[in-house]
Amino acid sequence: MNAVKPVKNVDDLVKAGLAAPADRAALEAVAARYTIALTPAITTLIDRNHPNDPIARQFVPDTAELIVAPEERADPIGDHAHSPVEGIVHRYPDRVLLKAVHVCPVYCRFCFRREMVGPQGLGTLDAAAMEAAFDYIRSHQEIWEVILTGGDPLVLSPRRLREIMEALADISHVKIVRFHTRVPVVDPEKIDAALIAALKASGKTVYVALHANHVTELTAEARAACARFIDAGIAMVSQSVLLKGVNDDPAILAELMKAFVETRVKPYYLHHPDLAPGTSHFRLTIEEGQRIVAALRGRISGLCQPTYILDIPGGHGKAVVSGSSIRPTGDGCYSVSDYRDGEHCYPPTDEA
Repeated sequence: MNAVKPVKNVDDLVKAGLAAPADRAALEAVAARYTIALTPAITTLIDRNHPNDPIARQFVPDTAELIVAPEERADPIGDHAHSPVEGIVHRYPDRVLLKAVHVCPVYCRFCFRREMVGPQGLGTLDAAAMEAAFDYIRSHQEIWEVILTGGDPLVLSPRRLREIMEALADISHVKIVRFHTRVPVVDPEKIDAALIAALKASGKTVYVALHANHVTELTAEARAACARFIDAGIAMVSQSVLLKGVNDDPAILAELMKAFVETRVKPYYLHHPDLAPGTSHFRLTIEEGQRIVAALRGRISGLCQPTYILDIPGGHGKAVVSGSSIRPTGDGCYSVSDYRDGEHCYPPTDEA
């Protein structure tokens, strides 16, 4: 039996039975704008006989991605507005994002940074840019946590990861280092002893935030990869996105959250889909999301309950969707309070 190969373009999709030859031209138009990549682990999970397979929906391109709604924007959560130097996003006082790399092993079709990631995106920080990013962190004593994101930081080699951790180890006011990743799900064999050792640094507590949206993603291999982290003393939390046609059902969502807990991954954030270009076919309304999340109460243990959040467009931070910070205005829109008590309209009516 031939080994499953990575999928990197439309021809690969057709060869893998994930797209019809007749759809080639239409999908090439999608690929010209947004990068395609599926790992063998993900390709193997897709049920070709299921017309609405939740894994295919997340990773196989769709011509609906070419439809851009008026409220959508290239930088939906306002990274650029809070980027004092290349690779750093400093939105909250005590923590920063460090975007060392802008490539991923897979490309989610709903990605909120889809205009920034991939071969056509912002690339990997070079040595000078990395040093400038570390200088920024060194000079801001209030930074307690550094969050490695991007792109997926675990696509980097153990050597590169070790260099990052060694630099952070020398910054005494940084206590927490967090990695946001899909790698344990999409390429579980990459989580080996060398990679795990590279993430450790004296005086730092390390967390790994795993992105998964459907229980099917948590295969035996993925759970074993998580166990390697956890058994090595690296705590894990989860991040998921509430997606139409993937997990927009209380029973499906409950199954995912229970699987996280069984894997020793603490459910953390459930994101309302961001206003990224060409992603309207994934978005529910706020009311629909609130109903689904409310239905989890009593259905699953408190250990399994995620926090349902909305990243306020424009870079104003997160709001808890089920809390008092978001209120309907009666016209199909919402008034959303940020952590500084500023008020914002959702969806936004302009780029302000």
